[in-house]
Amino acid sequence: MTGAPNLDVRGAVIRYGPDRPAVNAVDLVATCGRVTALLGPSGSGKSTLLRAIAGLEPLAGGAISFADDVWSGGGVHLPPERRRCGVVFQDFALFPHLSALDNVAFGLNALPRAQRRAKALGQLEGVELGHRSKAFPHELSGGEQQRVALARALAIEPSVMLLDEPFSGLDRRLRGALRQTTASALKASGAATVIVTHDAEEALGLADTIALMDGGRILQTGAPEALYLKPNSLKAARLLGDVEAFDSTVTNGRAHTPLGAASAGELADGIAVQVLVRPEGLELSASSEGADAVVVTRQVGAGVVRLICELRDGRRVQARAKLTDAAAPGAQVRLTLNPHYAAVIPREKAAA
Repeated sequence: MTGAPNLDVRGAVIRYGPDRPAVNAVDLVATCGRVTALLGPSGSGKSTLLRAIAGLEPLAGGAISFADDVWSGGGVHLPPERRRCGVVFQDFALFPHLSALDNVAFGLNALPRAQRRAKALGQLEGVELGHRSKAFPHELSGGEQQRVALARALAIEPSVMLLDEPFSGLDRRLRGALRQTTASALKASGAATVIVTHDAEEALGLADTIALMDGGRILQTGAPEALYLKPNSLKAARLLGDVEAFDSTVTNGRAHTPLGAASAGELADGIAVQVLVRPEGLELSASSEGADAVVVTRQVGAGVVRLICELRDGRRVQARAKLTDAAAPGAQVRLTLNPHYAAVIPREKAAA
């Protein structure tokens, strides 16, 4: 969205003690009308950063601003109520004695009663829950409670929306069904949204931009497709899913593996590299290229088959195949590398 204001985090440092900072020199930009996912394991600092944006944690260094207004840093610390942030935490924090409608209307006390209720109902309808406006939290499913919490946060028309693992308590089927509803409501609000998650599938399916976080730092930021296909390190690659890593050396602009070669881009000949390959990039083939392998296990998933195959040198690699593929455990197959699913990075970055 050209010209839209940004939530801007620059060099953010958050400390709980003298040891390693919980958040260390983090830069992050979130744009209004778009969803940014902070993806990382437990303890990576992503929820701490979210709390700092909300004004619930002080910065030890750096700054947080929105549309050039400083929220934290340089001696400034705006309290949470002055930041126009909508926040949805894991437990949803609905008031048990209030109906869904009254929960959503809670933060609209400055409006006349009729206008307050009309706006709250509109927000519930925006998350497809208008018909449940009179229900109390204990009468709602987990997914319905999540949507009421989202509607309540959006009702105040926040500049920034912050969501901390909002789907974590829901089963996988329900999480998938709610993603599109949640994404649509967030983008329609026009707010700059930051969502914390440890689920790669969730980040890939919900976000316009993903920031990969580990050890209190941002490892890589970019569009979901770019991060999945072109990670800048082995650690970043693993945060987004399974990956195979092959040691190689650049020769004539290419990095060779037992299964095939990938372009090394601008890396000079002679540089030690690793070739990172997603399972989709290891394909069964009838051609003479690639390497012989034996299928060890075959596991049917959602629309694909996950194959663990053993190469002649004893190494086991993971490949994906179509459901119609007949390869069974014990079958001899030929594996080739699809370079579109491969990224070549310097060896020192691989260990980062």
